[in-house]
Amino acid sequence: MARDYYGALGVRQDATSEEIKRAYRKLARELHPDVNPDESAKERFSEVTAAYEVLSDPQKRKIVDMGGDPLGNGGGGGGRDPFAGFGLGDIMDAFFGGGGAGGGRGPRSRVQPGADALIRIELSLEECNTGVSRELTVDTAVLCDECRGSGCAEGSSPQVCDTCAGRGEIQSVQRSFLGQVVTARPCPVCRGIGEVIPDPCRQCAGDGRVRARRTITAKVPPGVADGMRVRLSGQGEVGPGGGPAGDLYVEVVELPHRTFERNGADLHCTVRIPMTTAALGSVVPLDTLDDTVELTLEPGTQPNTELVLAGHGLPRLRSTGRVDGRGDLHVHVEVDIPSKLDARQTELLRELANLRGEEGHVVASANGRGGGLFSRLRARHR
Repeated sequence: MARDYYGALGVRQDATSEEIKRAYRKLARELHPDVNPDESAKERFSEVTAAYEVLSDPQKRKIVDMGGDPLGNGGGGGGRDPFAGFGLGDIMDAFFGGGGAGGGRGPRSRVQPGADALIRIELSLEECNTGVSRELTVDTAVLCDECRGSGCAEGSSPQVCDTCAGRGEIQSVQRSFLGQVVTARPCPVCRGIGEVIPDPCRQCAGDGRVRARRTITAKVPPGVADGMRVRLSGQGEVGPGGGPAGDLYVEVVELPHRTFERNGADLHCTVRIPMTTAALGSVVPLDTLDDTVELTLEPGTQPNTELVLAGHGLPRLRSTGRVDGRGDLHVHVEVDIPSKLDARQTELLRELANLRGEEGHVVASANGRGGGLFSRLRARHR
């Protein structure tokens, strides 16, 4: 079965070359091993790269549209496509005979797009709240300043490869039951480019790029969370031959906070108050990420009470990069019961208990028979 190259890129069979290129660039940025280390993503990246190589070549694409597989193995057995692996000129030679004059794929460009890069930065919760501008040191491939990407030493230029005569491939003739079949493979001398550099640049050894450490500024917007990535366009690896640079992805690693726990744009914290404050009520100061607010505790505040302060959470960051409102701050109240009392405190509490008629008093459960939740559940099913 021929592979579904159109399906691998998610495009229609009548897609234009520009649509195929856009689909490949989108998938490559999502699946590149430098961005997505998952093993399944690595396999998928190989599939979409092979599909783009085929569909971006007009002759290979014609083979696909005829039901063949340009990347398959040749031969007529085993149910495989007998023309798999041959160019369009090879198929014509197979039917009508002929020599090595059939058209091949042609040389590929020395200039190739660069890969994306990934760097991680640690941010505190306060920095996630306000956003930061951080100076980052990155080590990537950059344009060679000696040859400006050409790969040639000063005063020299590339020359046509003598082995393949500039075609970028070499051909061999084989006989089959169909006649003469001309097969082609990339030239091992020029690696399919069709040109060689006799006098390469001393600084980049003919690659057109060198590795260098540089400092860039990354602006991280308010509201980012752990695992989010900020894309810096064109700040990744420069491609071979001085090709266009990929993107740099800055991944956020959010550090734990001593007071607040995060749930999306909402924050949660716990405050402990004395039992007298819970009984009498009070207004206490509470530090948030932005300022200090007054927290009102009503008289008779019970343990595990949750108070919500609207708009005192984190900015809500939309997928477009815009901030749309803020989350809430959830305050969980715990009542501190003293474990030790002196004589005077004990006397005063006993006096209060007597005044309220609570000394030695046991409050019955809701079903009137005592016991906890599981006791009530058992009683319900008797």
